[in-house]
Amino acid sequence: MDIREVTPGFAVSPQIAPGDMKTLADKGYVAVVCNRPDGEEPGQPPLEDLRAAATQAGLAFHHIPVAGGAFPDAAIAAFAAVRRGTQGPLIAYCRTGTRSITLETLANPAARSADERLRDAKAAGYDLSALAPRLGG
Repeated sequence: MDIREVTPGFAVSPQIAPGDMKTLADKGYVAVVCNRPDGEEPGQPPLEDLRAAATQAGLAFHHIPVAGGAFPDAAIAAFAAVRRGTQGPLIAYCRTGTRSITLETLANPAARSADERLRDAKAAGYDLSALAPRLGG
């Protein structure tokens, strides 16, 4: 599992497996956000298997799928609501982690500057500089 801490209490990861949920709970995470559509590609763990494993490990599980490079306002708002409503460390994942870090950057749940958000994404291994115009930075 490739966990990339973005800020204290928030990390992103490429695809997570059901067997990873206990490890995430043991590491102190309290919630998982899946940003992949269910069945996006062959071999992807089914959403219900992931949800069941998360629940069994004591983790909240949220599904906010985005696809095709589109980040609709509703998905951004849902992501922000989950981030603001979660008391404790949260990890979000998709196929590579890019959609998850992009949602975090667009949602801006901690009301950080565009430069700070882009710098944190880059430090986690994601170049989101193309988002600068959309962020006002």
